[in-house]
Amino acid sequence: MKIYVISGLGADFKVLERLQFPKQHEVAFIDWLIPEADESFSSYVGRMAEKINHAEPFYLLGYSFGGIIVQEINRLKPAEKVIILGSIKSDKEKSKLIKMGEITKIPKFLPTNFFGEKTSLLYTRLRKMVDPKNPKLLEYFQVRDPYYLKWSVEKISEWKFEEIPNVIQILGDRDIVFPIKNSKPDYIIKGGTHLFPATKSKEVSLILNKLFN
Repeated sequence: MKIYVISGLGADFKVLERLQFPKQHEVAFIDWLIPEADESFSSYVGRMAEKINHAEPFYLLGYSFGGIIVQEINRLKPAEKVIILGSIKSDKEKSKLIKMGEITKIPKFLPTNFFGEKTSLLYTRLRKMVDPKNPKLLEYFQVRDPYYLKWSVEKISEWKFEEIPNVIQILGDRDIVFPIKNSKPDYIIKGGTHLFPATKSKEVSLILNKLFN
């Protein structure tokens, strides 16, 4: 069976490259698309879902913003199982910062050039302060198109979603992007920051192998 995987905001497969999946399954990474001008969230999700062959059973796995996307895809093309890493199951689990963005609409009014190269580099440096042991941090964030980043931040802040009972959530207990206090995850990664799929890959792989068997 295929496992379709979507990585985090601005990240490619490298942030998940240390994960070990059951050998009997085929892993297919879905790359981020650049949103079209003024594209709606539902339209974008539909385009991402085009890469999935739903003529046969499949699994969905999403990390961070990718976790939000796979839950939306599941509405269009239901999967046998949906697993999210470092992500949230509904808008009720948003952090205070994200909720503030939703209320104030600040992401919408920020200029596109705010999300340029300098901001991306600043973000990766701030992340390195949280995860100093991860030398590949700068390599993870490869999708740095300013319009894509601005659009994505807007959609995360605006996201409304009712929790789906069969979604399996794995969270790190030190995640500051999606704090664990706002969720009731199925699995908790002790000492895991938002980058736990890379820094705690062995532990995560054990869980995934159990869930995908």
